[in-house]
Amino acid sequence: MAKLISIIGAGGWGTALATILGQKGLAVSLWCHGAQTYRELAETKQNRSYLTGITIPDNVNVTRSLDEAVTDKEVVCCAVPSHAVRQVMSEASSHVNSKSIIICGTKGLEEETSKTMGEVLLEIFGSGAAQRLAFISGPTFAVEVAQGLPAALTVAAYSEKIAAEIQTLLSTASLRAYTSKDVIGVQMGGVIKNVIAIAAGISDGLGLGHNARAALITRGLAEMTRLAIRMGAEPLTLAGLPGVGDLLLTCTGALSRNRQVGLQIGAGKSLKEITQGSRMVAEGIRNARSVYFLAQKLGVEMPIVEQMYRIIHEGKKPSEGVRDLMQRSLKAEQA
Repeated sequence: MAKLISIIGAGGWGTALATILGQKGLAVSLWCHGAQTYRELAETKQNRSYLTGITIPDNVNVTRSLDEAVTDKEVVCCAVPSHAVRQVMSEASSHVNSKSIIICGTKGLEEETSKTMGEVLLEIFGSGAAQRLAFISGPTFAVEVAQGLPAALTVAAYSEKIAAEIQTLLSTASLRAYTSKDVIGVQMGGVIKNVIAIAAGISDGLGLGHNARAALITRGLAEMTRLAIRMGAEPLTLAGLPGVGDLLLTCTGALSRNRQVGLQIGAGKSLKEITQGSRMVAEGIRNARSVYFLAQKLGVEMPIVEQMYRIIHEGKKPSEGVRDLMQRSLKAEQA
């Protein structure tokens, strides 16, 4: 098992990963960008901005130096928001050992290019780094993982050896990790579910009922699966933890930031009102655009995603989006 771990990003997920790895007795460096969060972690061992009530172990070293965080580390885990991955990991790359395993714990597409995080990381580290890359995804709220509540996730990698190593690294008495070869499927499930979760939140915010939410989740899974398969994913991956598992959690869980955004949109708030002053990132806001453009590029029909793009980024009324979804031409379910 690797001994020296670097977690890049001290948001909720990065802090949760640092906490559970630190509890296993591993030496963990946690890189923190924000001054306020750094002070909280350094002075109180708590990340009150993102993970209230969780105390990180003493063997987790918090630093604002990216060089210090990644130098000589055997495993480097990226846990920054998707829009920051290229910049932060590019800065870190010259100090990352050529043999280090790189874990992507970020869910999202690059907004400007609609590239997966895997594509971005390979551009940064070179195509030869593929055998050192691993991707983690699944239904995991950070605070529950840090609290030691039972959870499961999937580790995907091009190398079965690397997948198994990271599986062992992340598994604890309360966190169960499974392995997969489907790098694309595991990544895309974690991206599209955020957009569908905003739709589910809007539905509930409008008071459309349980039937509507169930239909949105199910048809959202169909859209997720269509796009992922078009990109080369295995269908069964989307029926597992990184697909339907994460989708159900994000669409129904009270801790879901994307669901909360949807609830507020459904209640009549503007996106500016929702995001102003908030430090928490709802990836579905950005990914509504990037997933929509990717679907257009690949010729994949994604009506829910399209309506989310138009509501979030073009100012369409949620009630009009519902109307347009319901009045689409009739077809077979599996078409």
